[in-house]
Parts: sequence; C-alpha cells; structure tokens
Amino acid sequence: MYNNITLAEIQRNRKKRAIYLAEDAEVELVVKRIFMRTRSLQKGMKIDQAIVDRRGRILIARGAIMDEYLIDSLLKLGINGVYIREGEEDPEEENISLMAKSVIEKTRVEDRSKVKLTESVKKRVAEGIQYLYNNTDTQDFSDATNKITDELMRAISDNEAIAVDISTLKISDEYTFKHSVDVATMAMIVAKQHGLNDKEVYEIGIAGLLHDLGKSKIPNEVLNKPGRLNDEEFAIMKQHSVYGYEILKEKENYSPSVLLGVLQHHEKMNGMGYPMGVSSEKMHLFAKILSVVDIYDALVTERSYKKAFSQRDAVEMIMSMTQELDLNVMKSFLESMILYPVDTIVQLSNGEKAKVVQNNPGYILRPKVVGIETGKIYDLGKDMRCNNIIIM
Repeated sequence: MYNNITLAEIQRNRKKRAIYLAEDAEVELVVKRIFMRTRSLQKGMKIDQAIVDRRGRILIARGAIMDEYLIDSLLKLGINGVYIREGEEDPEEENISLMAKSVIEKTRVEDRSKVKLTESVKKRVAEGIQYLYNNTDTQDFSDATNKITDELMRAISDNEAIAVDISTLKISDEYTFKHSVDVATMAMIVAKQHGLNDKEVYEIGIAGLLHDLGKSKIPNEVLNKPGRLNDEEFAIMKQHSVYGYEILKEKENYSPSVLLGVLQHHEKMNGMGYPMGVSSEKMHLFAKILSVVDIYDALVTERSYKKAFSQRDAVEMIMSMTQELDLNVMKSFLESMILYPVDTIVQLSNGEKAKVVQNNPGYILRPKVVGIETGKIYDLGKDMRCNNIIIM
C-alpha cells in the first residue's frame, strides 16, 4: 500500500538482514559521523560530505583531509558547519569503483535533519524517566516530567529535526526506560510530520514518556517474568494502561489528550485492543500515534522471551497492520523514519551491492542507490524499471 512495497518483499524470508546492520555484520564498524561547526574544525579531520557550488561542481571532495586552507575556504563560503568522519572506514568502501565514486558524489543528498540526542542528554533523560517510574507519588513529578520533555523538545528544535534514524534509538539497557524514551522521541517526530502544533508535539512527548507508567503498579513477578505470560498474568499486565491513566488523572495537571494517550495506547482501530476494546472513532489521535510507535519499538527490542526483529522486518509488519493501525498515522510514521541512512551499503536482489545516496520520504524501503561497481543509479522508489529490485 505504501512505499511501493511488493508482495515478494512482504513474503520473503524474514531471516534475511540488510547488510548495514552492525549487529549482523562480520566486521564491527566503528565509524562515527559527526556534525561540527566550521570554527571547531581542526587540521587532519576528514570531511564526510562534498561541498559543491550552485552549478553542482565539487569544491571540496567528500573524504578530503582538513587543513588550514580548506577550513578558511569553508568560512569564506559562509558554511557554518559540516559533517566529519571519525574511525575506520567500512571495508566495502575500498570496493567502490572510481566511476561509482564520481556518480555517488554527484547524486548524494544529505538525509533530512534527524533528531540527535547527545550522550549527556541520553543520560539525563534515562535517569529522569527512571526516577519518575520509581517515584510516582513525588510532589515534583510534573516538574520532572516537563524537564525530560524539554530535553527531547530541544533536541528536535535545535536542528529542526523532521526524521528519526531508527537504528540509533538506544537509550538504556533497561527495557521500560529505553522503550519509554524511544516511544516519546518517535511520537514527537511523527506528530510533527502529521501536522500537530508545537504544544501538541510537546504533550505527546509527555504521553510517550509516561505511557507505561502503570507498569509501576504491576507485581514484579509478572512484570519481570523471564518468559511469556500466561492468560492470567497477561490479564494483569493489560491493566497497566488503566493504572497509568489513574495515576496521572489524580495529579490534575495533565490534559485530556495526555490522559487518553496513556489509557488507549494499546487500543486498535478494529476494536480488538485493550483495556476497553474501543474502535477508531473513539480513539484519541495521541493514542493512534502512540500505538504505531509503541508496536514498532517493541518489535525491534530483544526481550528474555523473544529475539528482536530487524528494523526492516518491523517496518514491514507495521505496514501489514492495516486493520489495527490508523492508515494516516502509519503514513506519517513511514515518512518520518529513516531505515537506510545515506552512505549505507546494501545488497540488492539483482546481486549487486549499492550505496544509498538519497532517501525518498514516501518510500522508506526503497531509497535511491548507486551500484558500487557499475555506478548505475537505481531509484528504487520512483523508477518503474526498478520495481522488481529490492534491498535484501
């Protein structure tokens, strides 16, 4: 339905993995791509983007080593910041032909501005959410919630983020806290894409952070059971959204939108969710957004009783849930997520390896790529001639 996905893509072996995933690669990649202000550049740094003029001519090639002359040239051009690369190159980079490198330089388009959480922000947010879940009765609960949401809102607004690199959302090893921050971050970006205003984006961030707050009232033997829950235990677990709603309602300073987002985040459009089994017309928009991102993050997170799905498999599963999830929200989700960041090297179904040079917001599974040997351009999302080619 969305992203020109084919039946073959849905039905193919789900054990296959996109080769860019570090956890599945034979070689651990230690490359970091960092945005740095030009005035902070130092000699010896490697630039990770090409600098071109208005006619598309390359002034500074990607991979160039910075020296005083190049840094001064960037300043004179009025370029306030660039991406630099730290660490070892992907071994596949050595296999890119000269012809392909030339095509890549000319066709490469930076990804949309993505939300970035610094290590210090991640630490503060993780500690903050853990504090909230462990101290639901504290008098400064609302202030603490707002401080955490402020951190996420700044991360989005500072670089005008409109997308999420879904492979980078790793906040905490502890499931509940990591999951809550992931859900909040994705929900805020999806809400922004969906056309919600800043106040609504902020409020859905609060709802995302607190959507599982009711789990603090679930017995530990059920919450932390190292295996699947039986029917009785699952009935207890399903009450967590009600408990969360009740905790927040008693505080009297959360909007109805936040309360309903927390209460209904496990409801489904077809009325087959919980705790009340309401259908689409009675579901709040916040709940519809939270439902999508909550399911996605649960799919890609490893638990004691299940392995994590790959990001691609999880996206395909979301796309197949047309009866359970709101289609307009699903569309906003797919348009907000980046599955294959620019510069990712992928394996195509035609046997060729290719480098991602541009993402198509409406086609998350089908970016524009360039064959690393032939230099051939495959616009998987827009070129009808590429309909039979998929990323493995």
